[in-house]
Amino acid sequence: MASKNGVVFEDFFPSMVEKLGAEGFMDELCNGFRLLVDEDKGVITFESLKRNSATVLGLQDMSDDELKCMLREADLDGDGSLNRMEFCVLMFRLSPDLMKGSRRWLEEVVMNEF
Repeated sequence: MASKNGVVFEDFFPSMVEKLGAEGFMDELCNGFRLLVDEDKGVITFESLKRNSATVLGLQDMSDDELKCMLREADLDGDGSLNRMEFCVLMFRLSPDLMKGSRRWLEEVVMNEF
């Protein structure tokens, strides 16, 4: 459990991976993406994030600047929106335990290749 600005955050992702398996967990991340996506554009935009963040994520207290910062942080290709891959990368980055695991998995793959 971590605390940032007085907000307690508990990382449930590792237990979700354990329960659902890697494929099931990725399916759930994709479901989360679909909840936030702009249906017309097929990506998460500032507008779709703002519209859905309060109801879906419970982030009604986030300012426009904070939402824009979150988008910029995760926008790997610089197009101002998040595609499914960028959203999934962001979700992994928000979970320290998944990041540790993903680093370990990558190291195992690299070691097995060479």
